[in-house]
Amino acid sequence: MSDLLVVVGPTASGKTELAIELAEREGGELVSADSVQVYRQFDIGSGKPSPEERARAAHHLIDIVDPMDTLDAARWAELAEDKIREIRARGRTPIVCGGTFLWVRALIYGLAEAPPGDPSVRERHRERAERDGRKSLHDELAKVDPRTAARLAPNDFVRVSRALEVFELTGKPLGVWHAEHGFRTVRHPARLIGVERSKQELDQRIRRRVDAMFDAGFVDEVRALRERGFRKARAMGSVGYRQIDEALERGGELDVDALKDAIVRATRVFARRQRTWLRDEPVEWLPSTATRRK
Repeated sequence: MSDLLVVVGPTASGKTELAIELAEREGGELVSADSVQVYRQFDIGSGKPSPEERARAAHHLIDIVDPMDTLDAARWAELAEDKIREIRARGRTPIVCGGTFLWVRALIYGLAEAPPGDPSVRERHRERAERDGRKSLHDELAKVDPRTAARLAPNDFVRVSRALEVFELTGKPLGVWHAEHGFRTVRHPARLIGVERSKQELDQRIRRRVDAMFDAGFVDEVRALRERGFRKARAMGSVGYRQIDEALERGGELDVDALKDAIVRATRVFARRQRTWLRDEPVEWLPSTATRRK
């Protein structure tokens, strides 16, 4: 069996276009590894593939979860395993594509056997975040598990809460659980491929992407999600959605230019964290201007 093709890279680097080109060339179908695109109704800000892109190649694991439900890495990996088997059974080539690298690692290597979640702990964290701000949880995590805190954004409530939860339940940092697991036993031999972009080029692409999302009605999408009662949905905490939600919550007239700038800055920080995740991975970086024959 050939290695599993996995298209990775920071946001706005061109993962979807590369994956579709590979699918057209290899007779493939895409399996999304994006933790926001799995949610229904979170469309524009998650960068879901367009109807034209979906017509070029079949896409799986998009729009599979209701907004107020959750999907973690372990469950996604199970679903991805099923899709990969189905695609191969059809004589097609599965191509995993997405920027949620914890999910990709869960698929390739499995996950550390950390304890199951405790709803009471999560609710206590949520109350603290609402009272003292999400950064207070991140500051606490930095004291007990600096390794994990360093790779998580302060506003990433779900993952920060989970890391704190593991420490509170076991007395052992999540970073230690991961280190002991080692991600050394390969469940899926994989070939990681990405598009190489300079920092300047990626920054420009992020700016264009944010502009395009606003032109497509990003603010109206968030406003509609709020009206449907989805302010506490997990996806609402993701980059772009969170900034617009907070701006709408403050009320008054929106300063669209300032809001765009805030989202661009947050996206650049997110992209840096994605690059950090990939720093030690054996990614084949393809020149952005090269004819892709991989």
